[in-house]
Amino acid sequence: MSEVLYEYRVYEAAPGKMAALQKRFETTTLPIFARHGITLLGFWIPISGDNSELHYIVEWPDYDTMSRTWAAFRADEEWIAARHESDKDGALVVRVRNQLWRMAPFAPKRPSP
Repeated sequence: MSEVLYEYRVYEAAPGKMAALQKRFETTTLPIFARHGITLLGFWIPISGDNSELHYIVEWPDYDTMSRTWAAFRADEEWIAARHESDKDGALVVRVRNQLWRMAPFAPKRPSP
């Protein structure tokens, strides 16, 4: 059985572009994620500290699925066109960071859906 992975991603919005970044996720990126089978656990926006960041976590069944899915997403013609259009007046994102996590052996078990 393969190990479930959790990918933590942080997008740092360009100055003045946070609202546009959130809108792109809401209206464009999320439907494309759904089409590619990307399982999102949630999105978070800081209420203190650096409020130019958008945080989210993706659940993956294994590393190979994650790699294949991100490659397909990045090559998706609708995504390429939408990103190009939304970035036409300057990139919405200046930096993306991510980490891959696995559940610690002592972590509480998540209930099955």
